[in-house]
Amino acid sequence: MRHLGVALEIEAPAPVVWDLLTDFDRWPDWGPSIRRVTVGDGRVQAGVTGMVQTIVGVWVPFEITRVEPGRSWTWRVAGIPATRHCVSAVGPDRCRAWFTVAWPLAPYLVVMRLALGRLERMAERP
Repeated sequence: MRHLGVALEIEAPAPVVWDLLTDFDRWPDWGPSIRRVTVGDGRVQAGVTGMVQTIVGVWVPFEITRVEPGRSWTWRVAGIPATRHCVSAVGPDRCRAWFTVAWPLAPYLVVMRLALGRLERMAERP
């Protein structure tokens, strides 16, 4: 299936951005559609399951389906393949972060762009 994505270069080392992307406690800080997360483990790993509360208050189950450590992770939300979250170094203190989604979910690109902006502000904060 074809995927679409949004990307942003961030003035922060890739490991800093990766830590933000993989820390469940930080998801509501950068994810505009997430209010809260409950999970047994504190970091993204393949096979981890949990629940996310959306901004409208609905709780939905999720499962982390694939992880390339330090590089990307994907998940299923309510049993549906959802977004892919990626980061790569552009230099020692700069990286590129991007999110992708299957084309039928293209309207969600707006939310993903907002998330990248939040991620950028968090990562670049001194």
